[in-house]
Amino acid sequence: MPYFKAVLFDWVGTLVVPKWGPIAGRPRGAHWIESTLLGLGREAPETEVRRISEALTEAGRLPDVTGGWSDVSADAHREGYDTWMRAAGIEPALADALYATLSDPTGNPFATDVAPTLAGLKAAGVKVAVISDIHVDIRPAFEKTGLDAYVDDYALSFEHGLCKPDPAFFGVALEQLGVRPDEALMVGDRSGHDGGGVEAGLPTLLLPPLTRTVEERLHLVLGACGIAR
Repeated sequence: MPYFKAVLFDWVGTLVVPKWGPIAGRPRGAHWIESTLLGLGREAPETEVRRISEALTEAGRLPDVTGGWSDVSADAHREGYDTWMRAAGIEPALADALYATLSDPTGNPFATDVAPTLAGLKAAGVKVAVISDIHVDIRPAFEKTGLDAYVDDYALSFEHGLCKPDPAFFGVALEQLGVRPDEALMVGDRSGHDGGGVEAGLPTLLLPPLTRTVEERLHLVLGACGIAR
């Protein structure tokens, strides 16, 4: 019998590779920037991709930018994003296009071990919820890949006006699944956000953020639940 009745998963960095994340041998967010430039009908040489990446990285360190992000609503997220783009000197047309690419949930690749892990939890009778600080509906990403069959519910910050590490946000996911904090496992990749699960009474497993889809570490979730692979 599994140790837990439910598992709460963070999304970006835990189940999918983030678009604005490190890429081995390439500038940060290279695929996101490159695909957006090409989508605009522009050339995307590595020098231009690197220039934009470095500008965004530098701007992302500014106090006004780091302190301006919030996923409590779509409007709040866009406001923080626009502050970031202006600080980086990104032209409006490119900034809008980058935002459209960033906001497409179906463009985030799932790690290769997500499907077997979720299937294993489902087979063992363990409920699954995805709890994410996000400004858009991510359900289409699960539906596109067929992974929605393994997810019982979603707790998305912009739909509830709450973000991690607020214990109340974890409470939303628990209520949706109908389980107590001690009956569920929280799984994430950021201590300052996902680690807030412990304040809500949740046993919490923190994993290194995903950088490639082939980084398989979700077997640790099955192990923590007492489920054989």
